Amino acid sequence: MPLSDLQIKQAKPGDKDVWLSDERGLRLLVKSNGSKYWRLKYRFLGKQKTLALGVYPEVSLKQARDEVNKARKLLKEGIDPAQKKKDDRYLAEVRHAHSFESIALEWWEHQKGTWTEDHANRVWVRLRDNSFSQIGGKPVGDILPQEVIAIIRSIEDRDAPDVAARVLQDIRRVCRYAVQTGRLISNPASELTDILRGRKTKHRASLPRNELPEFLKLLDGYHEQGRLLTQLAIQFLVLTFVRPGELRGAMWKEFDFEGKLWRIPGNRMKMGTDHIVPLSDQAIEILEQIRPITEHYDLVFPSERRRTECMSDNTMRRAIFKLGYDGNTSGKSKCVPHGFRATASSILNETGFNPDAIERQLSHMERDGVRAAYTHHARYLDERRSMMQWWADCLDELKNSGKVIPIFAKQN
Repeated sequence: MPLSDLQIKQAKPGDKDVWLSDERGLRLLVKSNGSKYWRLKYRFLGKQKTLALGVYPEVSLKQARDEVNKARKLLKEGIDPAQKKKDDRYLAEVRHAHSFESIALEWWEHQKGTWTEDHANRVWVRLRDNSFSQIGGKPVGDILPQEVIAIIRSIEDRDAPDVAARVLQDIRRVCRYAVQTGRLISNPASELTDILRGRKTKHRASLPRNELPEFLKLLDGYHEQGRLLTQLAIQFLVLTFVRPGELRGAMWKEFDFEGKLWRIPGNRMKMGTDHIVPLSDQAIEILEQIRPITEHYDLVFPSERRRTECMSDNTMRRAIFKLGYDGNTSGKSKCVPHGFRATASSILNETGFNPDAIERQLSHMERDGVRAAYTHHARYLDERRSMMQWWADCLDELKNSGKVIPIFAKQN
């Protein structure tokens, strides 16, 4: 007699396991602890075998019978249903292991040692938040170029072209890694070189040369309305034109006062390579002013609230805006801390300094041919020493007279 739902519900556990038979080999195992398991008894190639079909009530009587029908169909085709179940589980595990998300994580773990911690975190969050919901669980070999394009278009539609460009690059690098490690035959993003929508280049707000004199004068008096360390940090930033994050994380142990050098370790640089900043007399003077304030801490520019943490990303920005350079004050441009790199680069290039020395001092990576290799951090160091002292003298001259001094005039 076939089993009924009522029989199954009323089946009580005993001292021993009990088997209840249905039809076509389907049985229900009632364990002494009350658990109930569906099993199919069948023969394959002359051997008695058993196939697990699930647990009651998660798998109902009807569902168990449907599974029996599927298994019997496989047997007619000469396929062992238990072996097929194992094979399907294995293939699912393999597909998961070869999913875009799993390979992306493997690639990221492989690469992150060459990046700063902040940059590595940005790469992972960007990739996770912009692609995993669409293709994260998909086997990398099943991803189509059209799916990658759809991801990029969705990012562009929210007016984030820079993110779109970076996500496309990230997807391309993950898939290239999959090709290199034998999990993918061809890269679905390799040919998507021209799909990004055209956009205007956006530059971080920087001061033009004619506004530098007034800015420098206002900055000299900032400590009267704000924190002295913030004023000195901005002055040091203008003199060295490093990235704001590199300045905020500066540690006293990185400075060689005798050699007048600031050696920034690669783990704090955007591109992961060591960087040398020659220090002008004016930069040394500012460090000497900072010493009594923070020399008993590791950080040169610690947070006002937590001395073991660096100054906030917005501290210098707010101070500059307080001086009126927020883009809303009549007659003044908008300026942000990162913009001093562009200001310095523009004036140094227009004045006639070696473009390669300028690019090296900006810690820009060289892109063409052999120059695409990591450039030695001490390259053009003598030229850069002269250039950084000229720049400091030029800032003084701009503040005092509003004029840019001729190249190397201070040496003659």
